Amino acid sequence: MTRSPEWSAANHGHLAAALDELAGRLDPDSAEPVPRTAWTLPEPPALDALRDGFGLSGFERDVLLLCAGVELDTGFAHSCAKAHGEPGRTWASFGLALSTLDSPHWDAISPAGPLRACRLVTLTHPESPTAGTLRIEERVLHALTGLDYLDPAIAALSAPPPPAATGHPAAATLARQWADPSTPHVVVLGRHRADLLAIAATASARAGLRPVVLDGADLPRDVRPRNELAALCERESTLTPTAWVLDLVEADEPAHLAAVRFAGRLSAPVAIIAPRPPPGPALPRISVPAASVAERVLLWRDVADRVPVPEVTRLAAQFDLDADTVRAVVSEARAAGQVTVDDLWRGCQSHARPGIDAVAQRVESRAGWADIVLPAHQSTRLHRLVAHVRHRHLVLDGWGFAGARGLGTAALFAGPSGTGKTLAAEVVAGELHLDLYRVDLSRVISKYVGETEKNLSRVFDAADAGGAVLLFDEADALFGKRGEVTDSRDRYANIEVGYLLQRIESYRGLAILTTNLKDSLDPAFQRRLRFVVDFPFPDARSRAAIWRTAFPAAAPTRDLDHDLLAQLTITGAAIRDTALSAAYLAADAGEAVTMAHVLEAARAEYAKLDRRLTGTEVSGWPT
Repeated sequence: MTRSPEWSAANHGHLAAALDELAGRLDPDSAEPVPRTAWTLPEPPALDALRDGFGLSGFERDVLLLCAGVELDTGFAHSCAKAHGEPGRTWASFGLALSTLDSPHWDAISPAGPLRACRLVTLTHPESPTAGTLRIEERVLHALTGLDYLDPAIAALSAPPPPAATGHPAAATLARQWADPSTPHVVVLGRHRADLLAIAATASARAGLRPVVLDGADLPRDVRPRNELAALCERESTLTPTAWVLDLVEADEPAHLAAVRFAGRLSAPVAIIAPRPPPGPALPRISVPAASVAERVLLWRDVADRVPVPEVTRLAAQFDLDADTVRAVVSEARAAGQVTVDDLWRGCQSHARPGIDAVAQRVESRAGWADIVLPAHQSTRLHRLVAHVRHRHLVLDGWGFAGARGLGTAALFAGPSGTGKTLAAEVVAGELHLDLYRVDLSRVISKYVGETEKNLSRVFDAADAGGAVLLFDEADALFGKRGEVTDSRDRYANIEVGYLLQRIESYRGLAILTTNLKDSLDPAFQRRLRFVVDFPFPDARSRAAIWRTAFPAAAPTRDLDHDLLAQLTITGAAIRDTALSAAYLAADAGEAVTMAHVLEAARAEYAKLDRRLTGTEVSGWPT
């Protein structure tokens, strides 16, 4: 809060006159106090503001003034010693206040009274309340003199608020909620921290409040230090009207709970910004929907004005990033040289990754179409899947199909282990220039009610920013056929399934689910998927084609017969493992890879699969 020079000068005179009056009560022999000048400014003097803000009685106000006088005027220390009757007792005490100040009352020194409960003064020896030293808190002392700053203990935990520069309607809604004494605490739900902070800062400006941002992860988890911090914040709110913004966008569940309990001890306005409602008592909520593609296009065009509009539209359709992140991406690209759409695309991926890396495993997508061997029908389905995702924005938004169905694209890859489901997901992600993340459903599912939805929510919320390809392994763990609902666990399992389907259908990216047990999946679930691609066990012709791609061009080979190799009845994954093992055997022998090396590697691979090579499989092989 910035105060005028006129107020500062008048406040100084008002405080000096009040101290003179108090000094006269301590020492009747002191000089006659200077008469106070009438206060004419609209903003009250700091002493009066503190008295009214903290609800101090006249006696409590004078106790506070007594403590301030000792710190501000050396003559006060001598007056205290004289009043105590001991030259060495130059400090303020409650006993001195009781004996010299007007209208004394014992409860002024109570831990529940405003002087101590609001952290205005400290008592060095609470067990001897009349004899112990009374000290005014430094922050309160400076407030009396007109200095305004954030308490250092709070400033150490706070982050600078963004400029109040958003016209989002949620800011006006939040300001109105704060103006209602019955709803000082509000949860603001959204995905992007920068946008939510800007809304809180704008609402604070509208309400005439100073916004202070506290990271929920930094709030004390233990009760005593958390309550002490809350007391300091409550004092700060009275000294300077403040809105507390608790940032839970990336905080864990314990931090959410700590923040709710922390907010519960504050009477000042609070905005809890989070991607999902925190636990605890129900609070008013304001939901901030993600920006539309059209809104993101405008942002990109404003920041990257030289990038062609079609490319800007492609970036805006794929990546849901906040304004600060978009500016950072463009700034980094400019610093590296000429700004191209490929540079911006990679920058968007880089900024989106940290959030997803925390909840899923990134899979490097190095494979291309030449690396996967499938029957023509399955290959066509994969190409159509890529086209579907690539043109999603045009069809859904440009042609108006978004209102007819969900925005998400979901595919099921079904087939025995090793038949290329994960490899196909890599190919699809690589073709789309998107990151691929594996989500193990068996780890996401929790036996605790509500935890599965929370785990899935974290995954989708993080992935939405970058539109990554999500690969859910073992879909049958959640989508298996279910019998009659007989207990609450069965009912809750159905809720989990419904929640995942709802998130998949609203997810802007591509979700791929895999299963080795297609027949065990609920048919109703399969009907909800846009693409189902079967990965059959490869026949001899397909195995020969896979063997042709199994050895890189740089690998030395001699007399490999791909048709004979195709007699091995193993999956594509097993073929690649066998080829790699054969390459190591050849390298160890200092030779090119031959059929003999492959045979030895095949025996080891079959042993791993708990199988034995048959005569038919090695018929015609060189001995």
